[in-house]
Amino acid sequence: MTPGTRLGFEALNAALKASGEETRLRVLALLSEAELTVSDLTDILRQSQPRISRHLKLLAEAGLVERFREGTWAFFRLAEHGGGAEVARALLDHLNPNDQIIARDRERLAAVRAARAAAAQAYFRAHAAEWDRIRKLHVADAAVEDAIRAALAGKPFRSLLDLGTGTGRMLEMFGPDLERGLGIDLSLDMLLLARDRLERAGHKHCSVRQGDIYDLPLANDSFDVVILHQVLHFLDDGGRAVREAARVLRPGGRLLVVDFAPHEQEFLREQFAHRRLGFAPETVTQWMIASALEPVMHKSLAPEPGSDGKIAVSLWLARDTRALMATPLRREVA
Repeated sequence: MTPGTRLGFEALNAALKASGEETRLRVLALLSEAELTVSDLTDILRQSQPRISRHLKLLAEAGLVERFREGTWAFFRLAEHGGGAEVARALLDHLNPNDQIIARDRERLAAVRAARAAAAQAYFRAHAAEWDRIRKLHVADAAVEDAIRAALAGKPFRSLLDLGTGTGRMLEMFGPDLERGLGIDLSLDMLLLARDRLERAGHKHCSVRQGDIYDLPLANDSFDVVILHQVLHFLDDGGRAVREAARVLRPGGRLLVVDFAPHEQEFLREQFAHRRLGFAPETVTQWMIASALEPVMHKSLAPEPGSDGKIAVSLWLARDTRALMATPLRREVA
């Protein structure tokens, strides 16, 4: 534990008391594997909901776990910051993962995850035809993802915030190179899909939350990179979303916006709740400038010749200028 996160006697004593009980230590071990609800933990630990809730309350008060809400559900996870978080990690580092009790809990956790995955896949199957219809209209996903990787290749980054994360694809794609990844989405169904994707990828350091893109529950200067991927066309106020994204960028951080270029597919507004039928290059660029960011790249990807595509996809990249990078990003327009 670093000097900056050392606890006072009372706080350390409370953390050790909270973790020094059989069920609570099992809870900590489970939360190191996944974010779980009270219902999940009652299924795994075979204990009553009031008892599990009491254990979680004590762990949260000691700073070992954190609680966050999604609609009517409450999820719990290991604390990410502070002395309590370091105490929890230190204890779990000394816990044998092959211990019989821990192994049995992990088997029951696998069953809970399997049920989540089944629900996620059911939702995906129910909506696959709709998504496929839209996907055929624009540039292939592989080409867009290649362009996203290229846009962010100029400088390594260790933390990523994906706003409007949807199925969590951006976190999955960049997850192997991150220390921390967080996705925010308003849709509980989408978060179900994203959790399933991240769990299957084994990205324990990436998580997703329900949240308001206009009012993020995050501190200023929190992330190296923020991505808004196919999100702005659903919003009434894209400029406000860009400003909020800029707020949580660290000095020298980068904001990448990926969205449709202007198009005339009116049925997307009528049937799929698209508020905007794409964006002119100067629209998003001006939002970035108004958010005190420096635009450094705009690129447009046209649909492949001979495809069913009718919509181009645009990328805008901007940076926070409070800390100039050693190797400046060259402004590009394509």
